[in-house]
Amino acid sequence: MRTDPPQVRGLTEQQVAQRREQYGANTLPEPRRQAPWLDLLRQMTHLLAVLLWVAAVLAAVAGMPELAIAIAVIVVLNGVFAFWQEHRADRSAQQLRALLPARTRVVRSGEEVVVDASDLVVGDLVRVEAGDRVGADMVLVETDNVTVDESMLTGESAAVAHGVGDKILTGTYLVEGEGWATVEAVGTATAFAGISRLSESAHRPQSPFHQQLNKVVRVVAVVAFSVGAALGVGGYFLGLGATEAFLFGVGVSVALVPEGLLPTVTLSLARGAQRMAAEDALVRRLDAVETLGATTFICTDKTGTLTQNRMNVVAVETRGGRHDVAGDGYAPRADISGDGPPAELRAAALAGLRCVTGRVVEKEGGWIAEGDPLEAAIHALALRAEVPVAEPDARRVYTAERMISSALADGQVSVLGAPEAVMARCQAVPVSLSAALDEMTGAGLRVLAVARRTWDGEASDAMEEDLELLGLLGLQDPPREDVAEAVRSCRDAGIRIAMITGDHPATGQAIAREIGLLRDGGVVVEGRELPADDAVLAELIDTPHGAVVARASPADKLRIAKALQSRGHVVAMTGDGVNDAPALRAADVGVAMGLGGSDVARSASDLVLLDDHFATIVTAIELGRATTKNVRRFLTFHLTDNVAELAPFAAWALTGGTFPLALSVLQVLALDIGTDMLPALALGAEPPRSDVMKGRRRRVLVDRALAVRAFLVLGGTEATLALGAFAAVLWADGWRWGTTPGAQSLALASGTAFATIACMQVANSFACRSTRLPVWRLDLTSNRLLLVAVAVELVLLLVFVGFPPVADLLGGAFPEPSGWAMAVAASVVLVLVDGLVKVGRGNGRSRGARLP
Repeated sequence: MRTDPPQVRGLTEQQVAQRREQYGANTLPEPRRQAPWLDLLRQMTHLLAVLLWVAAVLAAVAGMPELAIAIAVIVVLNGVFAFWQEHRADRSAQQLRALLPARTRVVRSGEEVVVDASDLVVGDLVRVEAGDRVGADMVLVETDNVTVDESMLTGESAAVAHGVGDKILTGTYLVEGEGWATVEAVGTATAFAGISRLSESAHRPQSPFHQQLNKVVRVVAVVAFSVGAALGVGGYFLGLGATEAFLFGVGVSVALVPEGLLPTVTLSLARGAQRMAAEDALVRRLDAVETLGATTFICTDKTGTLTQNRMNVVAVETRGGRHDVAGDGYAPRADISGDGPPAELRAAALAGLRCVTGRVVEKEGGWIAEGDPLEAAIHALALRAEVPVAEPDARRVYTAERMISSALADGQVSVLGAPEAVMARCQAVPVSLSAALDEMTGAGLRVLAVARRTWDGEASDAMEEDLELLGLLGLQDPPREDVAEAVRSCRDAGIRIAMITGDHPATGQAIAREIGLLRDGGVVVEGRELPADDAVLAELIDTPHGAVVARASPADKLRIAKALQSRGHVVAMTGDGVNDAPALRAADVGVAMGLGGSDVARSASDLVLLDDHFATIVTAIELGRATTKNVRRFLTFHLTDNVAELAPFAAWALTGGTFPLALSVLQVLALDIGTDMLPALALGAEPPRSDVMKGRRRRVLVDRALAVRAFLVLGGTEATLALGAFAAVLWADGWRWGTTPGAQSLALASGTAFATIACMQVANSFACRSTRLPVWRLDLTSNRLLLVAVAVELVLLLVFVGFPPVADLLGGAFPEPSGWAMAVAASVVLVLVDGLVKVGRGNGRSRGARLP
């Protein structure tokens, strides 16, 4: 029945104007916004992009405008592509504003009127009804079965019933019932605005990937410009004019900058993002792909992420014994077993049913909850026990103070609520039920008590005393089917997990133990018990045996994320509500729920789970690790090429110009941007291997093993063989040490060296697919993109050395048959050297085809 407004006139227009001036408008503060063009500029001004801009300027200065334009185009196109991938910039504070209702009903000057939510002022009398989003912090003054979903602010999974005098907060919404409330706080004074400020104060740290990539870029930049400067000075002392020496040094520096690295990195991350999207994980920031692979700690919610978010009564304990209920979801049929009398089960189910309004309904062949899932589960129990539905004459709803709800029907009072609250109102509590309560809570069930008494008067406080305890209802939200396997996969990968939930500690502990998240030696702690010192907090939570943090607040989640980061962890934090936005922003990877989450959480996140499933996080981490391995693959490929490109300049400088320069600057650029680009991209598309989640992930992109392999084994072999092929052609044409070769002879030798490096890079692309298996043990057809890339590279090679206008521009001639034979032989030697080193380290012996 619709409630009438209290007998008050409400505020006058004059009072409204005065209070609006005193307390301000009911709007959230305008967040600081970054213009889209600044986001685009950011994509073109990070360290690697700046390095390429410098290279473009130097190329222009050195008289190579075509190269300068080509490099600039690479940077711009890459920046636009990355910007497009991340065009939904972080707007969590903006989304907070969207949750405010546009219109609301108030009483002013004795009349009920509809106003904009932004017009609400302190003291307004507001009508609230089921389906309404609360537009300000209010206190209820009259209620009729008001139940509020507060999960977006508190993290509690169940809706909360409220009575007169209770406070309802901005951003929550009424699940059922109606009533009247007076506005207590508006705009920036609301709890909602406090979360907005907390969200804005949390800044994302720089991703581990960018930190590592920047280190690589700094090293490359120092090497490129140092070598360029040294060779420029050396050229001057060897007889080059000052201008020629300067331009030579600039050209060398530009040639040694890996222009192909930027698009390779971006497209590899984009490829990883596409793979994740196919697995129901939507990436909002490209670098989050790699950061997921670096994750060492996951802080996860419980309800809906680890569990199915489907409440179900699985046990009923009555005076006469236990009733076990085995039913599927909310279906009205179930197997009921146990030693309890059926009549006692029906009495308990009827009492519980009268106190709730949530129902189960059949839609499209399935049974779903309508209203509060917990109340729907009690309705499902009544149907399973074949209890007829009866509406009460009067109902007194649950409040936090009383912790019970009650109903009066047919001269009988039914009471449902927290066991301690109901039992305190009962005449006697059997010892068997007290013991059953301990057993059920210890098993992690959410327990409600039901009681009754006869009553022939009006509904009042007195009717809820001297009750007869009927029994205990044990409700369970079962874990998702494959979440235990996902947790095991995390442990195998060295990833630690903490459950951070708003639920009761016993409930969280039981679920955590059931899925294997919590083992002996693990930690269970409530938010209010967390240590005040962040270092102590991190040490407490950082355990290999798992941790459960119950009754956690938004500030708790934020503290935990920052504390773990200070301990060296890469933290992934899940969340679905407004309260989770600050922690999602502060974490290295914020993971929001796509089905049940708020727009605020999704906007503050880096990854959105389209199925709200913890196992999808693990799948995303697996793909992130695979992407990281792919980045290491093409970094090895690129750095190997750089060694081979640097060697001719080093040989020329170290011999004082006696040994001719084997490659021109333009030939080096043709190798870097032309022949090597597509194989590098194909290496970035390698699929995940079966053992990618075994053991901790490497914390750095370029470590000692990669450096030795790229610079000494592969790079050293390429450089030696390329210079050897160059010298062999010159020697066969009559050149001897200390003499100057003819122009035609030099062009032929240079073309042979160019072809040798390009052919060895073909072999190198296959060698870089694995750090353990030699090329002859690989399935060469498993990466078809690489086969296509190699075919295109060979075509480009023929164009670069065989098409006269291009060959003349680059400075190399088409090799003779003996030159091609040396190029092919060099490729075979590279494969043999790589394979022998792998076998010598004890790799490649297994019969499997894993390619880590």
